[in-house]
Amino acid sequence: MRPQRYLFKDRLDAALQLKELLPLDQMKGESWNLIAVSSGGLVIAQEINKRLKLPVDFIFSAGITAPQNPECELARVSETEEIVIHQALVDAFDIQVDYIYGEATRKHEEKILSAIYQYRKGEHFKSMKGKNILLIDEGSETGLKLMCAVKTAFAQKAKAVYIAAPIMPSSVVEALDPIVDGIFCLQEIDDYIDTGYYYYEFETVDEETIETILERRDELQR
Repeated sequence: MRPQRYLFKDRLDAALQLKELLPLDQMKGESWNLIAVSSGGLVIAQEINKRLKLPVDFIFSAGITAPQNPECELARVSETEEIVIHQALVDAFDIQVDYIYGEATRKHEEKILSAIYQYRKGEHFKSMKGKNILLIDEGSETGLKLMCAVKTAFAQKAKAVYIAAPIMPSSVVEALDPIVDGIFCLQEIDDYIDTGYYYYEFETVDEETIETILERRDELQR
């Protein structure tokens, strides 16, 4: 049986529902940092942050795909050059580790650094050391974006790492739950199709919106 479609009208609706699940008083009291792992997650983070005025940022990452299938993501590299690998897929495609690391370097130089200069004016990602971190996404097919961000937070010695997403595959929740401090998810789906399937409106987040949110992130904290 196909799962229910259109669980959320749009990202705003998803954010408002997710906000009901989050420990807002604790977040405010402990000054959590809201870190989006995708452009859609950034829109959701902005909505969650209304009236909270917590630090908001976007951790950029890039996917590494199979040479035989550019739609199949094998691994992901973050802007701090942390890499996570979907080992089962790498084994299935008989991919050499040198290919993964070579592509990680190329994607970091060509895609991630470009995004950092465009959206953050070249400013490096601020350290998460000693901070309570809430990683936010709009959904997740493979969990690689979230896992890459989690690995980055651990590498930077974050005090606590939480995850928030309106919807995720049950398998991704099961994989992440033992390694983070908490997961806030409205819907866990066993037979996950793709994130856009569950949103009535799921337009691409344009560059101007991303730039505006990141330009205002300091202003919102005043």
